[in-house]
Amino acid sequence: MKNKKVIYIVGSIVLLILIGVVACKTLILNTPLKIEKAAYLYIDSDDNIDSVYTKLKKDFHTSDITGLRMLISCSNYAENIHEGAYKLKPTDNTWHIFHQLKSGHQTPIRLTVPSVRTLGALAKSVSRRLMTDSASIASLLNDSTYCSTLGYNQYTIPALFIPNTYEVYWTMSAEDFIKRMKKEHDRFWNKERMEKAKSIGFTPEEVATLASIVEEETANKAEKPMVAGLYINRLHTGMPLQADPTVKFGLQEFGLKRILHKHLETDSPYNTYKHAGLPPGPIRIPSIDGLESVLNYAKHDYLYMCAKEDFSGTHNFAKSWNEHLANARRYQRALNQRNIH
Repeated sequence: MKNKKVIYIVGSIVLLILIGVVACKTLILNTPLKIEKAAYLYIDSDDNIDSVYTKLKKDFHTSDITGLRMLISCSNYAENIHEGAYKLKPTDNTWHIFHQLKSGHQTPIRLTVPSVRTLGALAKSVSRRLMTDSASIASLLNDSTYCSTLGYNQYTIPALFIPNTYEVYWTMSAEDFIKRMKKEHDRFWNKERMEKAKSIGFTPEEVATLASIVEEETANKAEKPMVAGLYINRLHTGMPLQADPTVKFGLQEFGLKRILHKHLETDSPYNTYKHAGLPPGPIRIPSIDGLESVLNYAKHDYLYMCAKEDFSGTHNFAKSWNEHLANARRYQRALNQRNIH
């Protein structure tokens, strides 16, 4: 009788242990994220354990995080929360989620550095994908002392950026972002590209400057090398660039559809009607296509171009002034017919 009682007690204990093990295993191996595709959990520097739970419930529609709470209560994670971006999948179980957060192994994000007109627009665009704010990035780019340590000044700093999509960590600081961009810039400007720039008589910054003008002149990829070749012809013959986009940049009036005589009288280093050679720096952050269009410019004898009268965004090219005037008259008539002033 005594033996039966012992066996019953032992059996009950074993059963309870088994039930506990199964229950714990179920809680730990369940998939609590009710999402259709992978998404990022962003944990900020000021998040606490309660706000992490709230983000999981709100953004991932978690059903039951009892297992996660249990694992966290048995660790020091609540006191050592790691900021970062963590990519979570619908198939992730509780143990995987806990391990990822506890270890601080954040997932790289894809950051697209855009081809935009101003550094302010760049800072805003980048900050939307990073934890750092746009003011921190803009502050560095407007700091002449800091820019000089990178080999740039207030005019040439846009040439640092090579628009592309990069894998970075969301927690990257403003300074780390600039350092990464310098690394990507140096990678882009390999020996072959440097030799091409040298053959034109340009530095990388001058290539970026001309590329920025080309891209403001045309969005047509096939036409960009033609436009680049035209401006290089002007530079090599000592002709002023006379590029309307540089005048707009100097005025900071990007919406101008027609450049008038009063605009050409503006005293700005970017007024290429008044000042010979290239302007002091890029008038936008040029794309890789724009940079390549200068490095691989079309060799021809054109010195003039005028927007086509069909408003297709492309140009009529001319070798002589008289031919150019004929093209210009057609375009002017088209502007007048559309009441564009």
